[in-house]
Amino acid sequence: QVQLEESGGGLVQAGGSLSLSCAASGRTRSAFAMGWFRQVPEKEREFVAAINWNGGTTFYADSVKGRFTISRDNAKNTVYLQMNSLKPEDTAVYYCSAKMGSYYYIRVYEYDYWGQGTQVTVSS
Repeated sequence: QVQLEESGGGLVQAGGSLSLSCAASGRTRSAFAMGWFRQVPEKEREFVAAINWNGGTTFYADSVKGRFTISRDNAKNTVYLQMNSLKPEDTAVYYCSAKMGSYYYIRVYEYDYWGQGTQVTVSS
């Protein structure tokens, strides 16, 4: 089992920045791909960014490409999401996810583990 805990959400004005962190604990010796998703009420959870097991490959949703950066520090079992130039439409609960594997994954059903989520609110 792997436990994930997000932190770093909050309220920011449009154009501002936030940095999210996701700390993994438990069975972390295996290679894990990591991802960030987000969800607003009454909508499906949507893909934001993904990173492969060693951080060598990343992938982004078109809506955040060029503004968000995903990274990881395996020594700390932590993955990050740096969010710049935030827009009101980025407002959502952001979830960290993990999947045992060396590649990267972009679909909700591909992930095995999920954090509880952290709220990001961008005011206009």
